[in-house]
Amino acid sequence: MNQTDDRTGEDALAPGAAEDRPIRLLIADDHEIFRDGFRVMLRKNPDLELVGEAADGEHLLAMVEFCKPDVVITDIRMPNIDGVAATRLLQHSHPDLPVIGLSTYDEEQVIVDMLEAGARGYLLKNASKEEIFTAVDMVHRGEVYFCASTSPRLAELIAKSSFNPFRRRPSAEINDREKEIIRLICQEFSSKEIALQLNNSVRTVESYRDRLLDKIGARNVAGLVVYAIKHGIYKP
Repeated sequence: MNQTDDRTGEDALAPGAAEDRPIRLLIADDHEIFRDGFRVMLRKNPDLELVGEAADGEHLLAMVEFCKPDVVITDIRMPNIDGVAATRLLQHSHPDLPVIGLSTYDEEQVIVDMLEAGARGYLLKNASKEEIFTAVDMVHRGEVYFCASTSPRLAELIAKSSFNPFRRRPSAEINDREKEIIRLICQEFSSKEIALQLNNSVRTVESYRDRLLDKIGARNVAGLVVYAIKHGIYKP
């Protein structure tokens, strides 16, 4: 499940157009080498400002009070207080502060736990800088970000969890033709394969997909799949 739409990358992050200052970011990870790499990456993006770093959840909670970040990115597995517990505590103390969880490929259930704790998105640790910038931009604007590399199993786990970012987008907005296309996308058919099945052009299918992403408020196919399963449009 690695299809993405064209609205990703550094061009997608343009908070400067709406604000006079960059997005203030706090990163928490117990691996110093990861924090070092993140720091270097952010130096090249004037729309993001790294205002603090933490090595564990306890330090993260203290740094939030000190740094006043706009967005927090935190590793899920950390000593003392892990990312799930820290996120849950932040939901009580700072309910409007968006949190993004960081994980690895083999931690599907803890990603679900993180979302249920209040995180507004998640990324795998090997995410590209373009995807990181996009995720930060989306959660800062009040949206939810599903990692573009979301596996079908993880999408199903998220859809069946109590996490529901789609309450304001009822499935009644999706017509029968769109549901048919969604089901094919969920089965990982390419735009070309869908076009052949439906006797449409590839451009028409991609236009349908883009409109669906806008309609449900998803950035990529991963969000579309979660929506489809949660609303009974597709059953794995």
